[in-house]
Amino acid sequence: MTLQTHLQIAGALAIVLGLAHPFFDRYLGWSVETRNLTILTRQVFHVHCFFIALVLILTGALSMLDSSELLTPAPLSRAILSGLAIFWGLRMFAQWFVYDARIWRGSAGPG
Repeated sequence: MTLQTHLQIAGALAIVLGLAHPFFDRYLGWSVETRNLTILTRQVFHVHCFFIALVLILTGALSMLDSSELLTPAPLSRAILSGLAIFWGLRMFAQWFVYDARIWRGSAGPG
């Protein structure tokens, strides 16, 4: 597979992840969890979730539709790809070292 194909696959996966965000509430029980928050905190949570989904969809679309432009050596393409690599690298770091391991092992209960 070419680098362009890998970039397009990553873009498609980002779009799927972004489109899955509306279903996270039901799956993770966020409505129940956020009910006890102040209205401001609850709204900030929901607005941030929306914008995370939007960024995933837009960067996914960029990766899928303009992968050849992103792979053409230029200052802008290097900056965009570097930013995406930093974002996903930090996200992977958070998954492994910030979240409690019990969460991804499936053994974290309430509280």
